[in-house]
Parts: sequence; structure tokens; C-alpha cells
Amino acid sequence: MQLFYSPEITNSQPQFTFTKEESKHIVKVLRKKVGDILNITNGEGDLFSAEIIIADIKNCVVTIVSSKTQKPLEYNLHIAVAPTKMNDRYEWFLEKATEIGVTSVTPIICDHSERKVIKTDRLEKILQSAMKQSLSCYLPKLNEAISFKNYIKQEFSGDLFIAHCEETNKKSLKKEIKPKQDITILIGPEGDFSTKEIEQALHCNFTPVTLGATRLRTETAAIVACHSVAFVNEL
Repeated sequence: MQLFYSPEITNSQPQFTFTKEESKHIVKVLRKKVGDILNITNGEGDLFSAEIIIADIKNCVVTIVSSKTQKPLEYNLHIAVAPTKMNDRYEWFLEKATEIGVTSVTPIICDHSERKVIKTDRLEKILQSAMKQSLSCYLPKLNEAISFKNYIKQEFSGDLFIAHCEETNKKSLKKEIKPKQDITILIGPEGDFSTKEIEQALHCNFTPVTLGATRLRTETAAIVACHSVAFVNEL
């Protein structure tokens, strides 16, 4: 199945018109024609089956044949992860996390962060592409980048974890995860969280955890955390 994404499509309209860019992709690149059936999601769980009635490269119009709602995950997974020095590594993390199953992501700027500016436009496209590739109808939410200092001041719910590399007492994340529970996990930059940041997180009831015996890159640690949560919820 090939999945298309458009946030504007809803159940309240019998017909839908794609943007000029998407119309060109559908008609010129994919060579779709009148009568072809497309599968479309709005990224909020809805899956639409729609028939092309106008196959124009500037104005592709479909009529909605049917719709259904995809079953959501039984948990919300929020990953707050520092931007990596190389932007392509962060993009890789977002792609794989979407495929595995993440609900939302917040880039956090930490004391040891080398990258402090995030361009969200490209990252949003990475999320959309990964959602379509994995045939998921839920688009993860990408929050605006925020400093760790301001992020930690928020009110949190669910189970809270911080993964860091300091030689202190830490629990195994995979043993602490409970199925069907909302989870927030903090992942630091290449230089790890500062001691002050770790103390702030502990003060806010985050549990310090380890992701394994080896030291992991930021993006690898984030993927391991995502997979651990997904794995426990599949048992």
C-alpha cells in the first residue's frame, strides 16, 4: 500500500484537492490517473480511501470513498533529545523513531550542546516521509527547540527517565518500563548532560537509567530507548 499525507483532509468533505506540489507528484511522477484509488492520512489516525476524479498536475482532485481510524498506540512516548552535532544523525533518529513508534519529540538545548539552532521545516518532512513509509496514520509531534533549563520547569505526567553516562546508581531502562504507560525520556548531547542538569532532573522526579553496558551516541541512545518502550508494549 502507498500512503499519502495531507493534514487538511477530513470526514466532513466528500471531495479533496491536493496542493500543487502534491498534485504534480501524484500525476506526473507517479503517473496516477482518473479512477485510481489513493490511500490518504491526515496524520491524526484517519485513513481515507479516495478515487481520483481530476488528474491534473496542478489540481489533483479525489472523491472520498471510505474512511476508518487506525488503532493508536496504547501509550504515549515523548523523547526529549539534544540535537546532534551532525544534523543528518538527528534526521536519522527522527526517521527511525517514527517507524518504531514515538508520539512526540522535543529538541532540548543543553549545557554541552554543540548545535543550538534547529530548522524544523526539513525535520517535519522527515517525520512525514517516515510516517508514510511505515504505513502509520499518526504523525509524531515535533515541538520547538527549548533550553533544558526551561524544559525541566514544565509539568510532567507518566513515568519519567533520564539516561546519562555519569558513574552513579542507575536502573536499567528496560526493567523499569511498564506497558501501557505514558513515558518521557531525556537523552543528552554528545558531551552528556551536565552534573547540574542531572541534579535538576532528579529533583523533578526523573529516574536515572542506563541503556546498556556500552556508551552510545546520542541518536543511538534515543533509538534504543524508543525500541525498548515499543518492545515492552508488544509483550
